[in-house]
Amino acid sequence: MLFNSFTFLIFLPLVFILYWSFKSHHRIQNIILLLASYMFYAWWDYRFLGLIIASTLVDYWVGLAMGKTESKIKRNYLLYISLVFNLGLLGFFKYFNFFIDSFVDLSTLIGLSANYSTLQIILPVGISFYTFQTLSYTLDIFRKDILPTKSLLSFGVYVAFFPQLVAGPIERAKTLLPQFLKQRQFNYNEAVSGVKLIILGLFKKVVIADNCAFFVDQIFTDPNAFHSGELWVGAILFSFQIYGDFSGYSDIAIGTARLFNIKLMTNFKYPYFSKNLADFWHRWHISLSTWFRDYVYIPLGGSRGNRLTQIRNVIIVFLVSGFWHGANWTFIIWGAIHALLFLPLIFIGSKYKVIKRNRISIKNLLQIVVTFTIVTLAWVFFRAESVTDASHYILGMFEPSFLNIEHITKTAKYKLLLLICLIAILAILMLEFGAFKKNREEVRLNRYKCFALVLGLIYLGAYKNPSEFIYFQF
Repeated sequence: MLFNSFTFLIFLPLVFILYWSFKSHHRIQNIILLLASYMFYAWWDYRFLGLIIASTLVDYWVGLAMGKTESKIKRNYLLYISLVFNLGLLGFFKYFNFFIDSFVDLSTLIGLSANYSTLQIILPVGISFYTFQTLSYTLDIFRKDILPTKSLLSFGVYVAFFPQLVAGPIERAKTLLPQFLKQRQFNYNEAVSGVKLIILGLFKKVVIADNCAFFVDQIFTDPNAFHSGELWVGAILFSFQIYGDFSGYSDIAIGTARLFNIKLMTNFKYPYFSKNLADFWHRWHISLSTWFRDYVYIPLGGSRGNRLTQIRNVIIVFLVSGFWHGANWTFIIWGAIHALLFLPLIFIGSKYKVIKRNRISIKNLLQIVVTFTIVTLAWVFFRAESVTDASHYILGMFEPSFLNIEHITKTAKYKLLLLICLIAILAILMLEFGAFKKNREEVRLNRYKCFALVLGLIYLGAYKNPSEFIYFQF
């Protein structure tokens, strides 16, 4: 079920009304949320509900068993069960064909004959997100950071909570699970705040992302037909398409959760105002970057040890992060680019510096522009179908015909659509700049800004062919 669909427009109010009809019975509320979450997911493909239920049951049992023993051997054994089960599911559905195809390509490259057929495996929506969420639960119990819950119902809602089920934020049990274990009362201010976030998220998705997608899809499908300037336009529009698409999803998810008086973590914090890549990863997909920090980077040694150890840890984290995004060498290259361009920050000692000053200086502005350019060039690998396509695209961006954009403005209709994209992008940047200057967690919307966004949704939204969110494929 898509957030930007008519079905969800009916589904959400019905769940909201039913949920608050039992405001004095949090267990019944949890049952409603669990059934609604399973229905939400089954709308895509009911056959994969079994995977979510299996993951829930396995990690619930592992958590309980781990909480009953102090034996290091037994605790390790139980953790291995969770790791093998969850990563096994993820590995089979997401990476089986990738490894087979890579093995065949390597065999052919060295002159061996390899004839293997791949399976027609459907990637379950959201599997990368909910497996990481359940893994964090068992890992936290293993570290004794939290105690296991005895409520299977509450844990089931934690795993399947529909607003963030298929594309995050990836929540930790220590913050989200306790909210399902206690009584919840309707909070008018939280609900209003949630509606505003939903409006903002829909604007980002329907007005920015889906309108930008019109040009991005054309340009990336046949980049040889476009001039250098048009390739730059395509890459920049994709930067805002993926931001509008993914941060829009997060806004809708966080806003929807607030309707039920459930708080989710901030997942984006105006990332295109970052002054370096470390700053960018403090602001982009925060729930994933902190997950890798806490469960991969720090266990590897983090920033402790010598420079070679730090470099190794950074490279591993970014390569794993790239691979998490998809079974394609383009994502691994994308992660490698971020790793290599992140490394100089270790040597100049600014790895963890984030802009906190409200005033924008010329120096910071130049750093923001350079960082955005680097991120945009890396996004080309993220969007391209293959490493070869991405390489040709980037080479084309640096050909002499930089100012020529005649193909993408060949009709008045295209010029108008491009203008809509630019206006929508500027509107979001202006909104977020205010939040950036005041160092807020999110954009605050008054009634006039909300009204303007609603008008934009009505008159500028791309509704003819509602598209899935980009991160559904991950």
